Amino acid sequence: MSVAKKDYKRITVKSLIEMKQNHQKISMLTAYDYTMAKIVDEAGVDVILVGDSASNVMAGHETTLPITLDQMIYHASSVVRAIDRALVVVDLPFGSYQSDPKEALRSAIRIMKESGGHAVKMEGGREVKESIKRILNAGIPVMGHLGLTPQSIYKFGTYTVRAKEEQEAQQLKDDAVMLEKAGCFGIVLEKIPAKLAKEVAESVSIPVIGIGAGVGVDGQVLVLHDMLGMTHEFNPRFLRRYMNLYEEMTNAIGQYVTDVKSEDFPNDKEQY
Repeated sequence: MSVAKKDYKRITVKSLIEMKQNHQKISMLTAYDYTMAKIVDEAGVDVILVGDSASNVMAGHETTLPITLDQMIYHASSVVRAIDRALVVVDLPFGSYQSDPKEALRSAIRIMKESGGHAVKMEGGREVKESIKRILNAGIPVMGHLGLTPQSIYKFGTYTVRAKEEQEAQQLKDDAVMLEKAGCFGIVLEKIPAKLAKEVAESVSIPVIGIGAGVGVDGQVLVLHDMLGMTHEFNPRFLRRYMNLYEEMTNAIGQYVTDVKSEDFPNDKEQY
């Protein structure tokens, strides 16, 4: 018997758990500024991730490591002002929670107080368990992140698929169960085998959101600039480009330059 899909006017962490229970897939995209977040929210996306990927797509860094807590708060504040429906999850950036649980709590509190975000996301499993507990005890919702964890890229040395070997796969499954027991409301699984991701999603009662983790999870997340084709050099297997904005924008701007130089713009109707 099929369950009627509920139409949520406002997404909360409780909404996401209900969506999993009702087999209703969860859509998640990144956003880093007011204008784009408003479009994403009005399009009906359930969760907006203010990702530390802003370090790459907004600031041009090679990795996510350089972005600061202050910069994440700035981006998150811009996004929160734009939304009416989506749940806004904010990444805790590298260096803001790894040193000790007290530092993690201070960082999470700053994000919640200064940006108005609804939850924070942290990379890692058992190594961040105490930090997760401390943040949750303060009443701040936490989303976990397992698999490929970009903040640890220099430890991995590569962006290749994670947990292909049995030992690492078992550790990931154990960490997922631990994150649920600790109180996380959801988990992002990045770039792991689809079969493993499905097993993880079935082993926990909280939503599992995949990026490069196959269809057997509870929802999907992509970087907005990638799926719109604003970036063009990043081509992983899991990325579906829904537009080619890089080409369209380049052509439009090139036409503007031509029109200005030829004095076609502005014409008689475009001046006072």
